[in-house]
Amino acid sequence: MATMMNRVKTTTDLELKDRLVAVNRVTKVTKGGRTFSFSAIVVVGNEDGIVGWGLGKASEVTAAIAKGTEAAKKNLIKVPVLNGTIPHEQEAKFGGARVFIKPASSGTGVTAGGAMRAVLESVGITDVLAKSKGSSNPHNLVKATIAALSELRDAHTVAQNRKVSLDKVFNG
Repeated sequence: MATMMNRVKTTTDLELKDRLVAVNRVTKVTKGGRTFSFSAIVVVGNEDGIVGWGLGKASEVTAAIAKGTEAAKKNLIKVPVLNGTIPHEQEAKFGGARVFIKPASSGTGVTAGGAMRAVLESVGITDVLAKSKGSSNPHNLVKATIAALSELRDAHTVAQNRKVSLDKVFNG
């Protein structure tokens, strides 16, 4: 999913804000009756290029959210954000969810729905066009969006990997 060079090592010096994407009530039927528990998917980000997601499960909603937040802090990636948008178009798929994200001009805003919007806003992207195709399952949408963001590369990274100058990247 995310490459090892995109991973963020420490979370102590980051101001992470968490966003609750979805809460799901799960029922387990036993011979003693029904047992209810909750699963929560949470996205955390510093709104400056770092984002992560986590899933928490517990018998109470608040505990599930807390567990999801802790899991998200262990799963952070760095995303290149240029002038409030992304460097290039990107598609990704996870399960039945397909996502397509495209850079937009300044002032466009975040044109995305539900789970994708939470992830993109947590990264700090202010202008982007996004489309989700296929499944609207929030778990798979979050994972597909994170996968698309982890594959983004800016021009400096491309130049470094190819061991060429920045001019050579743009002028072939």
